[in-house]
Amino acid sequence: MTNADDDAGTATRALIFALVALACGHMLSTLLRTIPAVSLDLMAADFHIEPQALASLTSVYHFAFAASQIPVGAAMDRFGVRPVALALLAGTVFGAMASGFATGPESFAVGQLLLGVATSGMLMCPMTLAAKQLSAARFGLWSGAILSIGNIGMLLSASPLAFVIDTYGWRAGFWISAIGGVLVALAVFVLVPHQPAEHKDESSPLSQMIDVVRLGLSRPLRGVIALAMVSLASTLVLRGLWGGPWLMEIKGLTRIEAGNQLGAFTLAMIAGPLLVGMIDRRLGRRRELVAGTHAIAALLLALMALGAPHFAVAWLFGVTVMPPSYDLALFVLIGLFTSAQPLLFGMSRQLVDAQVAGKALAAVNLAFFLGTALMQSVTGAVAALAGLPAVLLFMAAALAVGVLIFLIYTQRV
Repeated sequence: MTNADDDAGTATRALIFALVALACGHMLSTLLRTIPAVSLDLMAADFHIEPQALASLTSVYHFAFAASQIPVGAAMDRFGVRPVALALLAGTVFGAMASGFATGPESFAVGQLLLGVATSGMLMCPMTLAAKQLSAARFGLWSGAILSIGNIGMLLSASPLAFVIDTYGWRAGFWISAIGGVLVALAVFVLVPHQPAEHKDESSPLSQMIDVVRLGLSRPLRGVIALAMVSLASTLVLRGLWGGPWLMEIKGLTRIEAGNQLGAFTLAMIAGPLLVGMIDRRLGRRRELVAGTHAIAALLLALMALGAPHFAVAWLFGVTVMPPSYDLALFVLIGLFTSAQPLLFGMSRQLVDAQVAGKALAAVNLAFFLGTALMQSVTGAVAALAGLPAVLLFMAAALAVGVLIFLIYTQRV
């Protein structure tokens, strides 16, 4: 083996370690955004407010997350991945500590705002480094790996977090996350290389945001954006907020039993994109695949709601309430069928000119997280007015409307 081969091997290993370190930041982000799913009742009791009101308050995280997408992306172009990642991790540690030490809804909202801003770039950091350093084929492989590593955070916030909360209280989830943030920051400091800033776009973040919003509202992208607004929202709001209360309050499961079911849901969300990607390559009918999978997901959400005590599905089966195994099967299927979400990125690139493809991707990404914030906020009000089954029915209806608009505006694709 030549010295050149040794150098190439060393560089490849260094890049892998750097990507894994940055992907652990994304894992921390998914952990933090899903903590309320298994601790909402305890947090609300501590703050002396209704769980539904606290649920609406947690949407602050997603609004801040969505609003920070483009400014953080511009910062990475101007300053490089490493300094931005370290700054975001410092903010994450501070936000986690602020949430953990919150004494009421106001201070908790401040913590959620800090976390939303700080974790907004945790996925973009490893993706940007990979895009700059890897070939297109290897980037495809690593983008999937980065997402899989990130979703481990949702596994950690299922049964393991439920055990921690039962044993040490809900604040422990945020304190452990703060410690994790320090460890990830140390790994990034040691393993991620210095890179020169590129200064690709000197326009202000506000003007970039306006350009992205204008493109997202244009006719070619309107259908994709409409579905993106409700697609990721349906899974993140179910997994990160209402799944736990549904299983504990409606189905009578313990916190750890609910965590086990949410863990199975997360595993389906990890495996689903790989399966949908293979089906997409085989079928070659992306529009029909995206619409069909999301329509089925809407039906599954409605079926879950109608399995509540004295609702239609329970009545048809002659029982008071459908058993938890029914919900487990539906959680797994919802996780699989909503995994067509990444195909919306591919469709957006097909629908616009090459020179604005980057802004089209940003518009879809912004729609994903803005939609999540809106749905999380609205479902809190729905829960307060009409209960948890109504929340699931509302989410199912929103997903169905998104599919309908998508089909109308993508007829020529």
